[in-house]
Amino acid sequence: MTYNVQPLRTQQEINDFLFCLRRNQHAERDVFLFLIGINSGLRMSDIVKLKKQDLLTAKNPRIVEQKTGKTRILYLGSLQDLIQDYTKTLDPDDYLFPSSKGGHLEVNTIYQMFQKVAKLLGRDDIGTHTLRKTFGYHCYKKTKDVATLMEIFGHSSEKITKRYNSNSL
Repeated sequence: MTYNVQPLRTQQEINDFLFCLRRNQHAERDVFLFLIGINSGLRMSDIVKLKKQDLLTAKNPRIVEQKTGKTRILYLGSLQDLIQDYTKTLDPDDYLFPSSKGGHLEVNTIYQMFQKVAKLLGRDDIGTHTLRKTFGYHCYKKTKDVATLMEIFGHSSEKITKRYNSNSL
C-alpha cells in the first residue's frame, strides 16, 4: 500500500482534527501548531523551529526555510490575537513548540501524535504534510491560482506544485 498524505478538505474534517488535538495533554500547544500549519503552508521541519521572535518581529514576518534556504513571508493576520495570547509568557528566544526534554519538538514526535489522531478519525492518510497540503488545498480552492501557490510553497515550477497537490487540486 502506498502512503498518500491527504489534506483536510472540509471544515468538518478540520474541526474533527482539532477536537482530537484538544484532548491531548499539551492541547494548547498542539492546537496552536496545527493552526500555524494550516494557515502558513510551512513544512513541519520549519514550524517546529519557530521562536517567539520569528512571529512577532513584523506584521508579516519572514523566515528562511530549512529545506530550500529561501525566505518566506508569513501571512498570519487572522491568527494575530491567538499568537499574542499563546506567546505572552514566552521569551523572544523561546521555541513556540518546546519539547519536555528541552529544545523544540521533533518532527517525528508530531508524526506520532498525528498518527494517533488519524487512528481516532479512522484515517490512514494523515501525516505531518497534511497541514501543508490542507493550506495548499484551501488556498487553491479560494484563488484558483497555481502560480501564487507555487511561489508560496517555494516550488520551482507549476508542474511541481500540481504534482504535489495532484489529489488536492
